[in-house]
Amino acid sequence: MVKHIILWNIKDEYQGEELMNIKKGIKEGLEGLAGQIPGLIDIKVNINGLSSSNADLMLDSSFENEEALKGYAVHPAHVNVADTKVRPYTSQRSCLDYEV
Repeated sequence: MVKHIILWNIKDEYQGEELMNIKKGIKEGLEGLAGQIPGLIDIKVNINGLSSSNADLMLDSSFENEEALKGYAVHPAHVNVADTKVRPYTSQRSCLDYEV
């Protein structure tokens, strides 16, 4: 199994209710990919980090293997969510992929 962890920061221009709506949209979009992507075992987005955090949200996903992760990266459903709900609003992205 392969874990795919992403941390994002939302652009500084978004604050308050607008920021929360963006985070909720990212969560709904990414978690909505469950059952649509071959080899995707689990996908969760945490949008409620503690004040000690230096990231705004986290994707925690699991895949059957590295090939499934590569397929996810280019799958049209994922690309659509990334292009419409994630990339327009994020300023920084960190990724860690590893085998379990």
